Amino acid sequence: MNTRPGSPDERASPPAPAAGLPPPAERGATVIPDRVVARIAAQATRTAQSRRAAIPSDRGGPTAPHASAAVRTGSVRLHLALDLPYPIDIPRVCERIQRDVAERVAQLTGLRVGEVTLTVRRLATTADANRGRVR
Repeated sequence: MNTRPGSPDERASPPAPAAGLPPPAERGATVIPDRVVARIAAQATRTAQSRRAAIPSDRGGPTAPHASAAVRTGSVRLHLALDLPYPIDIPRVCERIQRDVAERVAQLTGLRVGEVTLTVRRLATTADANRGRVR
């Protein structure tokens, strides 16, 4: 039986493997550099900080959070540094920020987040927030 191009019989057959290429599982792995994971973590920290501590997400100012990452064999260790408002329940807010960042980084990169350390650089009062640029 002869089939015409585009007939249902022809479309049902699986595509032919590419000549000379190893199977997809043996072709290699995707590697995400530490600095890329750190940028993702910094953005996730800005989002979590604004959600959990009511601090506006400042893109690049002196109060913007900083993140560093160390990626090793499918897992990552993160270190975050950020400012928090005062007064605030520091342990509870820090725990929530750590959890939010770990979930977001794992979701976006596919890496297992083994550890998230967090450093509070400074506690900012509302008076500190009002001391911005002169207008």
